[in-house]
Amino acid sequence: MALQPGILARGPWDPGQVEASWRAEEFEPERTAVEAADVALDALRRRGSPSHDGLAARLVDFEAEDGRLRLELQPARWALRLSSENASRSLAVLCVVRAADGSWLAGRRAAWLASWPGRWALGAGGAVELDENPAAAMERELREEWSVEPERLRVEALVLLPSGLAMLVGQAWLPDGATVAPDHEHDEFTWWPADVARWPPEADEPLRRMGALLAAAE
Repeated sequence: MALQPGILARGPWDPGQVEASWRAEEFEPERTAVEAADVALDALRRRGSPSHDGLAARLVDFEAEDGRLRLELQPARWALRLSSENASRSLAVLCVVRAADGSWLAGRRAAWLASWPGRWALGAGGAVELDENPAAAMERELREEWSVEPERLRVEALVLLPSGLAMLVGQAWLPDGATVAPDHEHDEFTWWPADVARWPPEADEPLRRMGALLAAAE
């Protein structure tokens, strides 16, 4: 199925409205995609990353109707997502985190990470593991990266980036008084104001666009 970069499907959906079915056969990428993944993985390891290759999810197809999002996934090599030109529709999740007062959790990502190294990002994100529901992957990443359980979680959109990386974007709200504890993937964190227009200079334009879209969906 040929897909164009952009928003593939827009929610919102509750986690229980996101369904995932998995093909048994592993994705066979083009030779150029394999070579690009090898180069990117080698560069990542030279930066000191402990990342190791394996299998994760790839988006085969999707359907958004009747208030549900149905995803067809298949196993694919994890390192394919590292390609800046042909990520082969590897699937990642991103879950933005909001405090009870509407402020946004921002963390500066460690320099050794595969994506956005040394840059500020919102919430938690990562690959979808084999046989995992992507909505459940969001909650897992929140626990692993920030040691939090959301009071409410909503899946907002399925998007395809120009690199060929597919991403399921969600938004989680924490209970009043909740605290976060960052993992080793972040070397600094803070809370940005609820009003996106008041975000600090380190919030780059892609983050501001995402924040504005999510705020408008509330």
